[in-house]
Amino acid sequence: MGPVTAGVLQVPALIGALAIAHAPLGTYMARVYSSPRHLRVEKWIYKGIGADPETEMGWTAYLRGVLAFSFAGVLFLYLLQRVQGVLPGSLGFDSVEPAQAFNTAASFVANTNWQSYYGEQTMGHVVQTAGLAVQNFVSAAVGMAVAVALVRGFARARTGELGNFWSDLVRGVTRVLVPLAVVGALVLVACGVIQNFSGVHEVGQFMGGPQQWNGGAVASQEVIKELGTNGGGYFNANSAHPFENPTPFTNLFEIFLILLIPVSLTRTFGVMVGSARQGYAILATMAALWAGFVALMMWTEFAHHEGALQIAGGPMEGKELRFGVGGSSIFAVTTTLTSTGAVDSFHSSYTGFGGGITMLGMMLGEIAPGGVGSGLYGMLVMAVIAVFIAGLMVGRTPEYLGKKIGPREIKLAAVHILITPALVLVFTSLSMALPTPPDSMLNPGAHGFSEVLYAFTSAANNNGSAFAGLNANTDWFNTTTGLAMLLGRFLPMVCVLALAGSLAGQQPVPATAGTLRTEKPLFTGLLVGAILIIAGLTYFPALALGPLAEGLA
Repeated sequence: MGPVTAGVLQVPALIGALAIAHAPLGTYMARVYSSPRHLRVEKWIYKGIGADPETEMGWTAYLRGVLAFSFAGVLFLYLLQRVQGVLPGSLGFDSVEPAQAFNTAASFVANTNWQSYYGEQTMGHVVQTAGLAVQNFVSAAVGMAVAVALVRGFARARTGELGNFWSDLVRGVTRVLVPLAVVGALVLVACGVIQNFSGVHEVGQFMGGPQQWNGGAVASQEVIKELGTNGGGYFNANSAHPFENPTPFTNLFEIFLILLIPVSLTRTFGVMVGSARQGYAILATMAALWAGFVALMMWTEFAHHEGALQIAGGPMEGKELRFGVGGSSIFAVTTTLTSTGAVDSFHSSYTGFGGGITMLGMMLGEIAPGGVGSGLYGMLVMAVIAVFIAGLMVGRTPEYLGKKIGPREIKLAAVHILITPALVLVFTSLSMALPTPPDSMLNPGAHGFSEVLYAFTSAANNNGSAFAGLNANTDWFNTTTGLAMLLGRFLPMVCVLALAGSLAGQQPVPATAGTLRTEKPLFTGLLVGAILIIAGLTYFPALALGPLAEGLA
């Protein structure tokens, strides 16, 4: 079997597995967030944090809960890193420097998991498990809670209440993420991913000297890293490391984990708004974009005419022989179209156009299918924009799911889609204009510019992957990417929750002959077009200076 065939056959296998899991998991999550019952362990947690899960919240109270919990997470994780040197299980590592500690705390709380450090040489067992792994769970649960609040905004009428943040947060962890993570971790351990608390030890000679590795609770970190679309790995090589991702099967399984909850949340959306077909329309939009990007990436990476590349089966620089071009391409597209940021290859070594595809995936807003929670609410905001455009075309007040899209709603949606591009382009411009930040670039010219553009695109979109050519462990990049991650995570949430509150207060209007049928293929096509056009118009000049210029050179 040739490398092209082997790569292509992974796509239907992945789609089949997701199709099997989509409806049961999505329906289950709808029941989780709609159930009036609380589990005993959840009651203990509510009592411990002093929260009343029965109290309904308006959008401002819900937002205060999100921000207060996340701020506490940043502070705790920052302090944990700063005192690492005196903690047990530190493996002899010193406390983390202030700028890098801030960057890492912001990164993991924002569900970005950008890492400007070598994981196996910087973080001990306590920080990895009590700090980073915990944030992998709760930051994902925060994204799911905000998405559910927006869905309730569409589903409810004449009320300002969106549910209870603390209840949604705790249920997301205890009933969804933890059970799935336990099963996934057992699969990874059975397939060779390590799970221990071993110290540093030598494993042989490499390049004339001893090579040292430390162990860790890698399987449990790995599964929530993918399942929660986090991305931060135990080792610097991330999912290219054999301790994290040893076989082609684990590679495909990790891609499945990345897509599982974002894909299933479309079913949750359909069930909660009372129309499964609306969920399928959103899923179809996500699937069309994902499949298009995978096809384009495979064509770009497999299309070659040089003899050496033909013998190798593709441009294999920076890619694992275990996974080849096919498995690496699917992983790269999936991780950048979601907010995962895990990598099983180095995107900097892709072809010029291939690196551009990974960037464009993030620039779309990571909504195909996007991050856990953030992908769904990002897509629903784009749906609001799409019905507004359709309303302008026919001269009607736009409606979506029976809710009128008026000036307030469209302003909130517009601000939501402008926040991230503003962060990316402003920080990239400053980094290229100031005298010292360009010194961090490994390469000159268009590729060097792509390294900086990729870094801020990844940070502001809460992705976390890197182009692997930029030295981001400087005070400038640690500080600016940290700010981009926090602002890129929480400013859009303000818009989403305000939009949810506005929609929940409306009385639904009955459908008429002129109402746009948003469950039909026509709307799916309109939504795909709106997403591509908006992202293209926003980022084309920057892409032209980087990956497009390199690809055409």
